[in-house]
Amino acid sequence: MSDVQQRIDQLVKGHRVVLFMKGNAQFPQCGFSGRAVQVLKACGVNDLETFNVLADEEVRQGIKEYAQWPTIPQLYINGEFVGGSDIMMEMYQSGELQQLLNKG
Repeated sequence: MSDVQQRIDQLVKGHRVVLFMKGNAQFPQCGFSGRAVQVLKACGVNDLETFNVLADEEVRQGIKEYAQWPTIPQLYINGEFVGGSDIMMEMYQSGELQQLLNKG
């Protein structure tokens, strides 16, 4: 595992809810990242850890390989990849995201 993959792995496994996004929770820098943060807030998440991929090009590329997922944002809950903003929105609307968040 490369250094960047190890860094990502530590972030993902070191926090219950991690969102790799453009910007941060207070100042999202793309619409998809903003929507992802809004969905998590609507679910009552108060222990969200965010990582701004715009501040670290290695992680920005490495996270795509880590999850085998080409886009950002990417959500991880309890060390598991959940998906991007579209998947998060679908899961939120069906109640599945809330159930997943309440497990941990």
